[in-house]
Amino acid sequence: MLGIVRYLTFALWLTVPAGLCLCQDAADPWPKPDLLVPAALAHEMQSAKPPTIVCVAFPVLYRSKRILHAVGAGPGSKPEGIESLKQAVSGLAKDADIVIYCGCCPFDRCPNIRPAFAALRDMGFTHLRLLVLPKNFATDWVDKGYSMEKGL
Repeated sequence: MLGIVRYLTFALWLTVPAGLCLCQDAADPWPKPDLLVPAALAHEMQSAKPPTIVCVAFPVLYRSKRILHAVGAGPGSKPEGIESLKQAVSGLAKDADIVIYCGCCPFDRCPNIRPAFAALRDMGFTHLRLLVLPKNFATDWVDKGYSMEKGL
């Protein structure tokens, strides 16, 4: 089943709209294959073993609306957010399939995603991916009708 999911993820990767940049900045600490488009994550969420989804956005965003079953970890740009992130993943195996996202602003300018990714990698997690939300969570996830839940 995992092979089918990876194949479909690759197939979706090939059909990414031209306006959606999944380019990698030289300063980005991740390889391009670790980037995930919203449609691919929405599909993976339907699988028998979906990834653990961790929101590293500011609490107000997480409390408003979030991806279905996402764990809130606090903003990756703040020391207390990184500590919360470490606590949120402390019970996971180092090879757990983890997808992190923010969506506070365009992905390429997000203050939270890079520090969160680096912290998880430094903790020894080996299967990290990032959800690319080119504009923001509302435009690239909510408006597309993907699975979500309202916060508190």
